[in-house]
Amino acid sequence: MKLPGRRSGTRPAGLRPAGGHLPGDRPTGTRAGRSGGAHPARGLRPAGLLPAGRAWPSIRLPRPTRLPRFTPARAGALLGIIASLGAIYGLAATTAFTYARAEIPELRWTAPDAVEAAIGIPTGTNLFRITVDPIEDRIASLPGVARARVTVALPDTLVVEVTEREAIAAWAVGAQRFLVDVDGVLFAASDPDGVAIAGLPVIDDGRTEAATFAIGDRLDPVTLDAARRLGSLAPDDVGSVADTLLVTVSDATGFVVGTSPGSWIAIFGLYTPSARPPSMIPDQVRLLRSLLAGREGAVAQVILADAENGTFIPKPTPAATP
Repeated sequence: MKLPGRRSGTRPAGLRPAGGHLPGDRPTGTRAGRSGGAHPARGLRPAGLLPAGRAWPSIRLPRPTRLPRFTPARAGALLGIIASLGAIYGLAATTAFTYARAEIPELRWTAPDAVEAAIGIPTGTNLFRITVDPIEDRIASLPGVARARVTVALPDTLVVEVTEREAIAAWAVGAQRFLVDVDGVLFAASDPDGVAIAGLPVIDDGRTEAATFAIGDRLDPVTLDAARRLGSLAPDDVGSVADTLLVTVSDATGFVVGTSPGSWIAIFGLYTPSARPPSMIPDQVRLLRSLLAGREGAVAQVILADAENGTFIPKPTPAATP
């Protein structure tokens, strides 16, 4: 017997079995497949896999990137760049700005011809194609030049600025006099009168290697250090009444300090970077001063073995007149 108003196979509302599904119902979040079975719908998750009270996070796809608008301002900037590149190319190709001369200052130790040769740029070269760094390096490699700076002056000139080396001593090898700077470079030649006028200390070098010295050569740092320390000594520094102190160096005895007029000599010796460095010279000077004190006129030779040990040889006693 069928009740009126009800379809066969249906249940009254509220009378669902445990689990909440009727036979033939699809679970929430699924859809029918071709075979009639249910499978999870795209973008959804099967019910029951997420804890109660929590929702699955939404997934937002990125929006397509919008291309920048080609505005009149951007068009003007692009035209400006193109015009600038064209101008640069035109300057590099023009014959209006070509090298014609060099402006070289008056130099004491270097001839203008030597600087011109170091520039090494043919006349007619486009100034915008010239790189000044190599030119500066070539000029700075000249013996009398410490630093160089080159700038371009339109329409046709290279302006050269030179800082020359400064002499701190004269290095005497036989009759030659080389001027030495703070870096030990033998950068120029001079005559004895010029050295005397400049008031430079003179180091007389009798070593075998000195015979091969030429302008542009460089002293080794230890020799330069010792020469600067000893060359700066004055008679008062050692308690002497002599007018001048003279400095020599040889293979046999190393550095020797003497007097003018001749009275005594002090053998300071050879120096090395570590075993016998020039830094011991101030102590040797104090030792020399103590050995000369009260007996300078009777001393012929002082030997300074190191900073603390030294001895002297007295002058021969004149023979008694019979």
